[in-house]
Amino acid sequence: MATDMLSPHADRFRLHPVAPRLAPMFGFALLTVSCALASFALACATPFAAFSVVAAAMLPLRPALLVVTGAWLVNQCIGFGALHYPIDGSTIAWGSVIGAAALVATAASSAVLRMLPQGRTPLMLAITFVAAYAAYELVLLAATPILGGEGAFTAAIVARIGLTSAVWLAGLVAACEIVRLVDPFRRKGAMSV
Repeated sequence: MATDMLSPHADRFRLHPVAPRLAPMFGFALLTVSCALASFALACATPFAAFSVVAAAMLPLRPALLVVTGAWLVNQCIGFGALHYPIDGSTIAWGSVIGAAALVATAASSAVLRMLPQGRTPLMLAITFVAAYAAYELVLLAATPILGGEGAFTAAIVARIGLTSAVWLAGLVAACEIVRLVDPFRRKGAMSV
């Protein structure tokens, strides 16, 4: 029976859609596909805070940062390549700030998840999302004195983007749970939410 269980190291993660050895690749695939969909649908409002929470809930910090970086790169390639964002200093700078904000949100998510108790995963993910979204928005807001764009930080806009990100988080967690239930890799004894 002990050989069927996940390693104790994996127990600290909230989401277990696939075996731990496959989690980095699954996380990368899930978030890059989701990022591509979000980039086309939402352009500049890609839900990086939600992506950060999912990555941190599945992976140790370093792989989570790499997966979120991959999603950000997909977003930038779509933005500049397919959506024809202007190639100028301001747009490139904002793209870099968005990437930095996504990484800060991932680090915040990882830290919060480590501090919270293991039980009640949906509540813990919600608390983590609030911290990740706040970290993400604060990094973006900190760049406005240099790059401009203060008008994008009205309560209505921040709330709408936060709600959109929360919906994406729910969808990503649901996708993880569906994969776990379908068990495409035929693993035994894995546990999740």
